[in-house]
Amino acid sequence: MDEPFDRPPSFTMAESVFASFRFAWAGICYTFRTQRNFRIQTTIGFMAVGLSFLVHLSSIKFLCVCLTIVIVLALELLNTAIEAVVDLTIGKQFHSLAKTAKDCSAGAVLVSAIGSIVVAVILLLPPLLEMFGVQIPSVQ
Repeated sequence: MDEPFDRPPSFTMAESVFASFRFAWAGICYTFRTQRNFRIQTTIGFMAVGLSFLVHLSSIKFLCVCLTIVIVLALELLNTAIEAVVDLTIGKQFHSLAKTAKDCSAGAVLVSAIGSIVVAVILLLPPLLEMFGVQIPSVQ
């Protein structure tokens, strides 16, 4: 078996809601263990939450930061799933449609990551600069 981790067969049905959560958690753990970018994004997400507390973001702004983190991580999980399904389907051979599927799913993660940077610059950078005494010119 090519699978690097001990996992139940894919045809196993969740016998309860708790089993469904266990399978979902297994997917998150698998992605965390095998995908460097997911680990980086998780770390940056925790840092953004910490900075949000440090600069005392309002509840709405904090919610925006949290939703942005969730979107990036969810898309990375979907990207990992799409890559796994494509690899399962075509194996080690090349197919242009497989490349397109993988590139597009990676592109979705990239778009969300760029969006998260925009959110961070707009919501976190100004209060951080103020903490260090940097004057921000106001735009009227």
